[in-house]
Amino acid sequence: MNDAANGPREGDDAPGDATDLRTGLWKYAAGLGLSIVLTLLSFWVSGTQAVWPHSVPVLLAALAIGQMGIHLVFFLHISSGPEGTNNILALAFGVFVVGLVVFGSMIIMANLDANM
Repeated sequence: MNDAANGPREGDDAPGDATDLRTGLWKYAAGLGLSIVLTLLSFWVSGTQAVWPHSVPVLLAALAIGQMGIHLVFFLHISSGPEGTNNILALAFGVFVVGLVVFGSMIIMANLDANM
């Protein structure tokens, strides 16, 4: 049973949620290592001829989404517990507001450009 009164179940922690200092450092190091590997892989994909040129943007987007997932789990401690749900909703709202500002500004600038 996993509700707010009883707290999260055993094993329902994000990889960064560690009570032991050594375990926590190893999990942070694992997240850092995975992030570095994905970053280096992104640079390699963008500069090599081994990948079909038309698939490079899709592969870079997939690597970026993977890296966002690693950051959410290892560094922002997003888990499936009740606190994780609130964090995900706050993150989604933040992304919505940023998207609204960016795309709204682009629409306004395009409209001003068309009317000049």
